[in-house]
Amino acid sequence: MGEIGHDADCGRSCAELISGTFLNRWYDPHALNYIESRDSAGGRMNRSAVFPAAIVMGCVVTFGVRAGEELSGGERVYENRLTPIAPHPLLADHPEFVESVREVVHFEAPILVNDPGADLNVRTWRFSYNARGIIEIPNRLSGSKTAIVVVHPWGINDGQGWRIPEPAGFAFGTPHQVRIIERHMKNVVNPFLKSLRGQVAAVVFSLPGARDSARAKLYRSVDYTPNAEMRDQGRRELESRLRSFDYRAADIPSEFTVSDEHTVTDYLRNFPGGPSGDAWNGPGFWNLPIPVHAAIETAFEDVVVYDPEGYGPLKEFLVSQGVRHVLLAGYHASMCYCSTTAGYENLEQDFNVFLVGDATLDVHPGTATPRFSTATALCRASVDHLITQVSWIRPIIAQTETAPAKLLSQ
Repeated sequence: MGEIGHDADCGRSCAELISGTFLNRWYDPHALNYIESRDSAGGRMNRSAVFPAAIVMGCVVTFGVRAGEELSGGERVYENRLTPIAPHPLLADHPEFVESVREVVHFEAPILVNDPGADLNVRTWRFSYNARGIIEIPNRLSGSKTAIVVVHPWGINDGQGWRIPEPAGFAFGTPHQVRIIERHMKNVVNPFLKSLRGQVAAVVFSLPGARDSARAKLYRSVDYTPNAEMRDQGRRELESRLRSFDYRAADIPSEFTVSDEHTVTDYLRNFPGGPSGDAWNGPGFWNLPIPVHAAIETAFEDVVVYDPEGYGPLKEFLVSQGVRHVLLAGYHASMCYCSTTAGYENLEQDFNVFLVGDATLDVHPGTATPRFSTATALCRASVDHLITQVSWIRPIIAQTETAPAKLLSQ
């Protein structure tokens, strides 16, 4: 059982902090320094965090564990020490795509993942009904043990040839929604990938459909790397197939029969809100080779995995690259992002998964913006997953000296 402890010298109570007394204090989640103690031979004995000004030291929630105790089998005791901090907006960097998350109670927890020789700071958050607030958790990852996986960056209406059938076809969203996704890929996902390529072990894209001749030549896979000549051939083959398809399909029905007994049921059955089969998209549409969207600049070493091949080959590839951690981006937050081959429901079985909240979007039927549905999907996922954001993933810069942080009460 956890308990809320109050240090006798604490200048302000946890209750005051949680009630919002310090809402006007800016909190920089990266202003985190460290003090290390070393033995006589210079070896590190322990590491303790010196938290930034927004943290009230001494007002903590603890759960009765012994910090740093080493257990057998590569395990350790994690000190689940929750320190109240000033609330601040989360996921606030890209308001066009994700509504900021605002919760009145925030805690800081100790470092969770702390790789030896880490070179990436990855700050995360989650929500706990039992702690009754958001818990922010620092992590220090080794880039060589980290992969970026992008779920379903479909290349549709992007100039490569695959496009939404007219006049009433449906794939990946409406034309308006697909334009939003393209802006998101261009302004968020692509810069994110470019910033970490060369520092992470792998960049992986997942796509629907079986591996076909065109994409097998165009993209590296888990078991084959085409050369430059083959990639050019694959690109030509892909565009030829996509541009030769007839994207004309059925229109919205002008009339249909409904019964007096089940009028609403019959109406919705005859005119459903999101069918995407042959009648609406044309026979063979879903057999076309779906490319990675042109807004994402793929690199020679990037890997594509194909959903029908299952999770096993993806897992084996990541393990072969020494990957332990996955930074997950992609589409859509409440659907493919969680439950397809490269979704987090698979990956979390074998890897430490961090959902990059502003590098994903959710479907948004009935509304012109994805910002609210995306935030809702991420908040729901945060109950049992760790959420991060692009600006919270930063290279670790070595520091020679650190000054003690000031407390809020000072």
